[in-house]
Amino acid sequence: MTPDILTALSVFALVSSITPGPNNLMLMASGANYGFRPTIPHMLGIGLGFMFMLFLVGIGLIGVFDAIPYSYETLKLVSILYLCWLAWRVANAAPPDEETKTGKPFTFLQAAAFQWVNPKAWTMALTAMTLYAPDRSLWAILVVTTVFGLINMPSVSLWTLVGQKMQIVLTSRIRLRIFNITMAVLLVGSLIPVVFQ
Repeated sequence: MTPDILTALSVFALVSSITPGPNNLMLMASGANYGFRPTIPHMLGIGLGFMFMLFLVGIGLIGVFDAIPYSYETLKLVSILYLCWLAWRVANAAPPDEETKTGKPFTFLQAAAFQWVNPKAWTMALTAMTLYAPDRSLWAILVVTTVFGLINMPSVSLWTLVGQKMQIVLTSRIRLRIFNITMAVLLVGSLIPVVFQ
């Protein structure tokens, strides 16, 4: 991989990792509701789960979408339904110090598994492998996976940190409720490009 292609890949990884999407919006909500440290398993699940998904897409899963024309549409429908359920969960999250709390941060495994129904993650993985590992060589696949791994973790950590810093403002139940509902609406809104794609 030439330096120019590596630079382009790094820019693509940064832009796609740091822009709003289901992962980042849920991390910001988790940081605001539960804090940075309890959200670490969620962040690690996203980072490592996406790397694993990206690697598998590179070594062969990309061919499934070519071989089975409706597989991507089916995945998209399942993803939309699951994200709507998650938006409801985010909207109804309660502060961790309340006795009647209704939620908790994602675990490592939940966050890793979520990558498989995250439409933005699928778009990122398919695009990255199509553009930056077109020959499907193991070396190119490993480079793409590694670059995303190095760039994704700081990006998702930033969203969690922003959420945690918002705890200063979210000092009342009503403010936190408004924030959670806003995050849920944005999460559903992040599906608009997927629905009309």
